[in-house]
Parts: sequence; C-alpha cells; structure tokens
Amino acid sequence: MPTILGQNQYGKAENRVVKITRDGATHHIKDLNVSVSLSGDMDEVHYSGSNANVLPTDTTKNTVYAFAKEHGIESAEQFGIHLARHFVTSQEPIGTARIRIEEYAWERIEHSGKGAHSFVRKGQETRLTQISYDGESWEVVSGLKDLVLMNSTDSEFWGYVKDKYTTLPEAYDRVLATQVSARWRFNWSDDAQEMPDWEQSYEQVKKDMLQAFAETYSLSLQQTLYQMGARIIDSSGEIDEVRFSLPNKHHFLVDLEPFGLKNDNEVYFAADRPYGLIEATVLRDGCEAKIPVDVTNL
Repeated sequence: MPTILGQNQYGKAENRVVKITRDGATHHIKDLNVSVSLSGDMDEVHYSGSNANVLPTDTTKNTVYAFAKEHGIESAEQFGIHLARHFVTSQEPIGTARIRIEEYAWERIEHSGKGAHSFVRKGQETRLTQISYDGESWEVVSGLKDLVLMNSTDSEFWGYVKDKYTTLPEAYDRVLATQVSARWRFNWSDDAQEMPDWEQSYEQVKKDMLQAFAETYSLSLQQTLYQMGARIIDSSGEIDEVRFSLPNKHHFLVDLEPFGLKNDNEVYFAADRPYGLIEATVLRDGCEAKIPVDVTNL
C-alpha cells in the first residue's frame, strides 16, 4: 500500500541555558529550558536519507547559547522571537520555527555582606512561552504551570446532579485548592505592530489571576476559572485568549468522632488522586480559540 509523509518537525529539545548579567557587584539571572522545533522542506531526509536540507540539531543547540551572549535574555518571549526569526530567515528549507521555553525564577538573597550575587530558587511556578514564526506572522502563547492556590473558605459545592451512585455530601463551606496550568495568547502577530512588554505583561496576568481567585466567592471551580480568565482579558488588551487546566485538589474532612473529637472544618485529608479536572478557554468577544484543547501538550 502506497504511503506518503505527513506532518514532521525536528530540533533540539531542552537546552538548559543560564545567563548571568553582571552589573558591577549586582548580578541578574535568567534561567531557561529552550526547545527548538523546525519544519519545512524535509521530504527527502525522510524518503532517501539525504541531509542536504537539514540543519543539525547540534547547531540549533549552539545557536541558543550563542544568542544568549549576542542578544542577552531580556525575556523568555523576546529570546524566543530572536531564535525563531533567525532559523526561518537564515535557512531557506525552514518554513516554520517553534520555540518553547520554560523559565525558572530566582530570588535575590538579602544579606549584610558585599555584593548582590546570591540567589534562592523560587518555587511558586514555572513560566512558559511558545513562539511560532513562519516568516510572515507570529504567534506568541505564554503561560505558567505548577502554581498552587488555596482558599480555606468562601467556597461551596451543592445543587449538583445526583443519581444512585452519588455519595458526595453537599458542601456549604469547603477548601478550594488547585494547581494552575494556564496559557494565554497574545494578539501581537506582525512586526509592524508594537510589541508588548513581555515582563510587565506576565506580572500583570499573574496578579489578575491571583486576585480573581482570592476575590471570587466560589460556587464551583468552573466559576472561579471563568473569573480568572475574564479578569485577565479585561485587564490586558494585548491578550485575546486564556486556556486553563485546573485540577481540583480535594481536601476531605477527617472523621474524628471515633476519638471523641468534633472536626469543625479544621482537620483535612489532602488527597492527591483521583482529582476533578476542570478545563476551559476564556476568549475576548469576537476572537477565535487557537490554543490547543490539551493545554498540557501545547
């Protein structure tokens, strides 16, 4: 039976690069995990093994490190844009470049000694971005993962469908906890447009996300998700779409009656699995959803 080649891409994944900028005795760190994926005129390497159009993945790795020196790392997004533009414009067979970046944050350690060059790794979340460029238009999707949030009250869950298999009691005061995985798509797509301030935008999105989570009296995790997305869209004109994947990190009241104790919403068992998984996209009115539904495999 005849076969033909379908979608294909190649590149070097998870290039770990740490850039230290020395401003006198004060140092600054950017810590990235960069994955490069290239696609284009690659039929022959699959059909006959000809490498005539193949830029070695080792070269893409070297480019990541060289660009960290030549261009610096102002932001994960800006660094990804430099790389994507380079691969598409310098290599004729390459039609599209996709750059995925994870950024690991470091916090300066304040101390009484000289210099400002000691850091502790921040553990709140991992920052993410994906840059796609086809030589004409850009798509920038940024985000974060592993941001763990909890409301110890102001959350309820009742009035749901019940059948013969339902055992869950209705809750009028519960713990609401989740581990946020989120992606947001910028409407910047052309070099003629003014580029967003990537660092400022990230901080604003995270601030809006946290405030919406904290300020929403939640009757469902779905309601909280929508409020988080709506707050981001309303606040950030450069963003048209937000996609969330929110596991419900269940906290169950422990039965203390066998010990003659009353559990007045004080002692919980934090269950790691199974968990409810709530996922949805929030869009600016009139915009089309483009972030893949499976946000964990963007």
